Amino acid sequence: MTRDLRICFIGDSFVQGIGDPEFRGWVGRVLQAVGGDVTAFNLGIRRNTSADVLRRCWREVDARTLPEADNRLVVSFGSNDTTLEDGRPRVAPERCVENLAALLDGARERGLGVLVVGPPPVVFRGEEHLGRLLELADALAALCAERGVPFVPVTGELAADAVWVAEAGGGDGAHPGAGGYERLAALVLRAGWRRWSAGGELREEGA
Repeated sequence: MTRDLRICFIGDSFVQGIGDPEFRGWVGRVLQAVGGDVTAFNLGIRRNTSADVLRRCWREVDARTLPEADNRLVVSFGSNDTTLEDGRPRVAPERCVENLAALLDGARERGLGVLVVGPPPVVFRGEEHLGRLLELADALAALCAERGVPFVPVTGELAADAVWVAEAGGGDGAHPGAGGYERLAALVLRAGWRRWSAGGELREEGA
């Protein structure tokens, strides 16, 4: 009997793949690189914070999973949480961590395998935003380590990646083009996506 693998990708505009002229983003590239029989759902929404994602998550994910299937959830948010509005982050860092914790609790209750991808950098928001984002990424990674949930760190590497920075800077200042999303997809693949999607632990390719 064919394995029914269903993967929901939920998060913000980086999950959605905004800016990619090929309309694949990193999600499409990861799926294309691995291939196989998988039903994937891209649930990224532009400007979503962790609070927005948590608010809509189970309504959308529950409608796309089946009890007899191998149901997976990939989560990525944080870039919008750390954006300042009226002098303060849209979502406080401790609240963002709490939102992820609540989401992980819901996934455990449903028996979903979860993978968390760190928040990509937003080039035009500058060094202060990057500093807040790096701190948040570390906090999210620490929570995932406590829960035994795989986490893919991407913030620092993409902030130093010439292709990501050039494409985002040449576009809307936040979202890269095809090359930048290729770099993000490569980080996810390198972290051990093939093994995780097949039901194993997330370990760096070659380890």
